[in-house]
Amino acid sequence: MKRRQFIKTMAAVGMAGIDIGAVGGERRSRTKYRGQPAFPRRPLGKTGEEVTIFGLGGVIGMQQAPSQDLDPAAMAERALDLGVTYFDTAPSYNNGQSETNFGRVLARRRHEIFLTTKTQDRTYDGAMRSVEESLKRLQTDHVDLLQVHGMHLADEPEKWGKPDGGITAFRKLRDQKVTRFIGITGHEDAGILGRAIEMYDFDTLLTTLNPVSRRRLYRDELLPAANRKKMGVIAMKVMGGGHGCLASGNPFKTRIQPFHDETSHQVEAKSLIRYTLGLPISVAVIGVSTIEQLEENIRVVRETEPMTAAEQRELEGLVG
Repeated sequence: MKRRQFIKTMAAVGMAGIDIGAVGGERRSRTKYRGQPAFPRRPLGKTGEEVTIFGLGGVIGMQQAPSQDLDPAAMAERALDLGVTYFDTAPSYNNGQSETNFGRVLARRRHEIFLTTKTQDRTYDGAMRSVEESLKRLQTDHVDLLQVHGMHLADEPEKWGKPDGGITAFRKLRDQKVTRFIGITGHEDAGILGRAIEMYDFDTLLTTLNPVSRRRLYRDELLPAANRKKMGVIAMKVMGGGHGCLASGNPFKTRIQPFHDETSHQVEAKSLIRYTLGLPISVAVIGVSTIEQLEENIRVVRETEPMTAAEQRELEGLVG
C-alpha cells in the first residue's frame, strides 16, 4: 500500500547511538513549550532524533473512554503543554480507544509530537491492515515509530522477514514514509527479545526496566545488547505494571503476570522514576490515571536527578 493511499484515506476522516554521558545530565530542548522551561531530552539511539526523557503511556488513563471524571485528550494536551512530546499507544489498548483519544489531539498538534504505535500482527497483510486502521484512529498519515507489539515465547521471529511476514510490511511502510523508524517491544522473556534484536536491524527496543530482581536479565543482558547495537531503548513498567504495583499505596496483585511485578517493599513513585532514568535509556514511558499524577511525574523528571549506580544498587536490594 502506497503512502498516498494512506493520505487519501485520512482525508476522509479529517485529515547516532546512546549518549551515555547524557544520563544524569540530559540535554535540554532548545524549544520552550507554551512558556514552560525546555524539557530534558536524550538521543533515540542511532536514529538522529532526540526525544523527551518522559513519555506519555497509552494505557491506564489514556485508554479510558471520555467521561465526566476524565478526558484523556485533555491529559494528552496537558502533557504537550508541559513539554512532553513522546506519545506511546497501541491498537490493543482498549480496542483502539487509546489511539482514538490521542487522535483528538493529533488532529490539531501532530507537528509537535513524536508518535509511536504498534501492531500485534506478525503477517504482511495483517500488519498493513492494522497500521491503516491505527492511522484512521490517530487522525494522521504517518507515525514516527512503528513497533512489533509484545514479543512472546511462542513467536517465530525467523518468519517475520519472509515475503509474507510482518517485518517485510514494516520495511515497506518505512520506505513509503508511513513510519520513520521500526522497533520491537516485549516483557515476557529477555532471551527471545535478545534473539530478535540480533536477527533484525531494529531502531528501538521497548521493554521493562525497574529495580525488581525478576527484571535483572533485562537490565544486565538485554539493555547492554541494545546499547551495543546503538538502539534507542524505551523503558516501560517503570512502576511494575499492574497499575503501579511497586509504588507505595498501590494494590498488590494475587498472581504474577508477565506484564507486572510486585514487591513486599513498595517505594515512592519518585524513586522508581529516578531509578529508571539512571539507566542508559532514551525515554521512560509511564501511564497515568489523572492529570495530577501526570503533573507530579513531570515535576520529578524536571526537578530531580537520575539515580547514581550506588543508589540503584541500594534500591534493588530493598525491593528485591
